[in-house]
Amino acid sequence: MIARKIKVSVGVIVVMVKLNDSSTAKALWDSLPISGNANIWGDEIYFSIPIYQEEEQDSQETVQIGDVAYWPPGRAMCLFWGQTPVSAPGEVRPASAVNVIGVIDGDPTVLNNVLDGSEITVERVIE
Repeated sequence: MIARKIKVSVGVIVVMVKLNDSSTAKALWDSLPISGNANIWGDEIYFSIPIYQEEEQDSQETVQIGDVAYWPPGRAMCLFWGQTPVSAPGEVRPASAVNVIGVIDGDPTVLNNVLDGSEITVERVIE
């Protein structure tokens, strides 16, 4: 499979994401470009996207710093760079299980500078 990368932009803040080969990642790729408004929840950004995917068999209750995921109950894309309000010490916990769709290539903590409500754009990177 050809590696798929996306660019997530919030004003001057840009992160590149390497997508995995899951069906949810493919659904996201097929829906691009998209935009929305960032919601901040601890060290997580989430925003609604125009796809609907069920929770995958390998969905996760905890994720790693830098993971990018799809949250089925909220039909939202999530970017994680640290703990959320429901995280226990030493873990990164979404509100509920998520489908991990990729990982941020680079330092995810730059997302700490994103303001709640900021416009966020996601687009394909063609190399």
